[in-house]
Amino acid sequence: MSRNDMHPKLGEIIENIEKVMIGKRKVAELSIVALLSGGHVLLEDVPGVGKTMMVRSLAKSVGASFKRIQFTPDLLPSDVIGVSIYNPKDMEFHFRPGPIMGNIILADEINRTSPKTQSALLEGLEEGSVTIDGITRQLEKPFFVMATQNPIEYEGTYPLPEAQLDRFLLKMRMGYPEPEEEMEVLTRAQRYAPIEDLQPVITLEELRELQRDVKEIYVDETIKKYIVEIANKTRIHASVYLGASPRGSIALMKACQSYAFLHGRDFVIPDDVQYLAPFVFAHRLILKSEAKYEGITAEEVIDRVITRIPVPVQRLVR
Repeated sequence: MSRNDMHPKLGEIIENIEKVMIGKRKVAELSIVALLSGGHVLLEDVPGVGKTMMVRSLAKSVGASFKRIQFTPDLLPSDVIGVSIYNPKDMEFHFRPGPIMGNIILADEINRTSPKTQSALLEGLEEGSVTIDGITRQLEKPFFVMATQNPIEYEGTYPLPEAQLDRFLLKMRMGYPEPEEEMEVLTRAQRYAPIEDLQPVITLEELRELQRDVKEIYVDETIKKYIVEIANKTRIHASVYLGASPRGSIALMKACQSYAFLHGRDFVIPDDVQYLAPFVFAHRLILKSEAKYEGITAEEVIDRVITRIPVPVQRLVR
């Protein structure tokens, strides 16, 4: 897809992000796909490649409130969702909201805290609400979490449980920049911090309208069947202990709708499914021990599954 094919408003967001993030267009596009879908993103990579800067750039580009949660081993669930504090003056409890109460949340190094605190995000990720002292509080829309984690082989990290991994629409990696891109990063950092000059290109209301429009993107029955067949094949694959869940199938369909919308189409095509399936399904698969020993990755499993399933032929009349 060329840049000319892109939705004008969404193209402006990406161009705005690229003023700060050099060579990360794919990551920016996938982040917007998740944001439009009402889903969340898990960014896994080594420190220092720009994970935090990506989230801040996205928040500034859409004029959203930005909150950051630094996950540490001693972080408590109440530090994430908030707590009711007793005020002796009026003899009442007053709710003090946690940093989860925002539009775009950076859950930084999420795998450095205990599973108990990680689970404090579960209700917010799935339901868009948090329950404190028996009272359920709705989170403001849009609500978008971009969690970062260092690879689990680093010391002091806790692997995310499967139930929480399943709540993330996409999982992706930033990767190191190319040498010429890194040279440009140095040049920009020498003069000023580009993030400080970044201005919103759309309003929150415009973003909410775009999220509503995405739901109208047409998904043909053949595409739905294609998604279900890919998901089913992951469940019976010889290298897989646990395959993609039905929630994963829904996530892939929604991501495809957003990706089509991003690229100026009002319908989903098989190429959308093939491109997005590894980002949506890979973190939902649990491989068998022997497959891990042989060095097989979840992405490779999905690629093999896709190559063995006939590409659907869509009807021309909808």
